[in-house]
Amino acid sequence: MPMSLSDTLVVGISATALFDLGEADKVFREQWARDPDNAIEIYREYMQKRESEPLNPGTGFHLVKALLSLNKFQVDGEPPLVEVVVMSRNSPETGIRVFHNIRTLGLNITRSAFTGGESVVDYLDAYDVDLFLTTNVSDAQRVIDGETCAVALVQEPPKDMAELPEDQVRIAFDGDAVLFSEQSEIVYKSEGLDAFHEQEDREQKNPLEDGPYAVLLKKLSRLQERLPHKVEYSPVRIAIVTARGGPAEMRVLNTLRHWGVYVDEVFFLGGLEKSAILKAFKAHIFFDDQDTHLSVASEFVPSGKVPYKSTSALYSLENGK
Repeated sequence: MPMSLSDTLVVGISATALFDLGEADKVFREQWARDPDNAIEIYREYMQKRESEPLNPGTGFHLVKALLSLNKFQVDGEPPLVEVVVMSRNSPETGIRVFHNIRTLGLNITRSAFTGGESVVDYLDAYDVDLFLTTNVSDAQRVIDGETCAVALVQEPPKDMAELPEDQVRIAFDGDAVLFSEQSEIVYKSEGLDAFHEQEDREQKNPLEDGPYAVLLKKLSRLQERLPHKVEYSPVRIAIVTARGGPAEMRVLNTLRHWGVYVDEVFFLGGLEKSAILKAFKAHIFFDDQDTHLSVASEFVPSGKVPYKSTSALYSLENGK
């Protein structure tokens, strides 16, 4: 009987999000611009000559390493707590350098998909992926539009990253348009802060609708239940870092209670900058939908942008439509 992954957190990650392949990507793009007929062959030769060379960590590397370490708590006979799938547009041949680095660094990754130039999005369901981390804009948009799973377009790796814990996974989320639906954010952007506060205070006992990361948060909550748990030091620690402030905080807390989800830390910043909180929290990754927050936060902690659906009002606002 095939193994069920219903209680396993499955993370799909592109090779370019796991490792820093910026130099190789630049070589390919420059060759494609000059000589598209021979660009693939030149890129293949470039990668073959460097198959044994180390790669620097990408934005998602530290998250993946920390998540995989949770499998030391796996109970015999039960499914793993975490699975990671490397998913790449590279050909299997040019992916040898990626495989070599995975083995050298001791990452217990056994599943992969190398599609030779084709999009990997069609294979996410086949691998039961709950979260997909990518550097490809069109792939990220396809995933969010198809509601396939949670997806993030990872930012550049921080150059001056805070020291991250190795014995605990720390994940931080924005609220509106990430964990929760975009409805309240639309009120804020279209009618202003006072109207937003008035609505959220009035509706504080009515749970917010699910956003694109609600299912992932609930899956993380189930993962926490499978772990040896102490309130003061769970192996997985979750924070919500939101620009909301009073009187809009109660609706968030009531929504989490309605979902039956325990969150370790919540920061209601009332419009303050998020980066100092995230740096102090030592997030392995932070998910947000707005470039204004991500541009600063990504200097200190690994970060990923949650795209809007192309049919969304926020997508239209972001793209000037």
